[in-house]
Amino acid sequence: MMGYYIIGGAVFLLSMFVSSKLKSKFKKYSQIHLKNGMSGAEIAQKMLDDNGITDVKVISVKGQLTDHYNPSDKTVNLSEVVYSERNAAAAAVAAHEVGHAIQHARAYKWLGMRSKLVPVVSIASKYSQYVIMGGIALAAASAFGNTVLLIGIIMYGAGTLFAFVTLPVEYDASNRALAWLENENMLTAEEHAGAKDALKWAARTYLVAAIGSLATLVYFISIFMRRR
Repeated sequence: MMGYYIIGGAVFLLSMFVSSKLKSKFKKYSQIHLKNGMSGAEIAQKMLDDNGITDVKVISVKGQLTDHYNPSDKTVNLSEVVYSERNAAAAAVAAHEVGHAIQHARAYKWLGMRSKLVPVVSIASKYSQYVIMGGIALAAASAFGNTVLLIGIIMYGAGTLFAFVTLPVEYDASNRALAWLENENMLTAEEHAGAKDALKWAARTYLVAAIGSLATLVYFISIFMRRR
């Protein structure tokens, strides 16, 4: 299991680095106040209006980095800071979350695929590693352990697939956000550069998670192949 801990440690350190950079970027761009004076909530609402979306509400939620779009009740949920602040970081996050609302309205295929995977992944992600560890333990005593291990790997693989399906969803939402902000002249050149950099680092958190999940999956598969 040493390989598992090495992969986990490497991914953890990389995740900490990206997370630290993300926080520092958002702190930096929170100091760039928008010349147009609009809050994150106002930017989100205007982007929805400009795209002809009238059935989505923009609401404020507690916490930090809690921003998300909820397709089940069609709400753009913005953290209190993003909702009320008037800076480049808030503009970036607000527009990004509306990007997801636009994906939903336009039936973006990757978002639809991710939504279909949610019920499966919500269960698989909770139990896959327990099943894998149980399979490894049982494999030493009987062939049944290899079957249990394979089931666990398939469950873990569902989570890895979800992580990679999430990538185009997140990158596309950022692209939609940045394109709208630029086309509608919502931000100055400095503000737009800040919003773009902030979203770039936010996307990297998903990239690191996907790579880490894939590396772990490959490791588990290698264990299974050696035990066959």
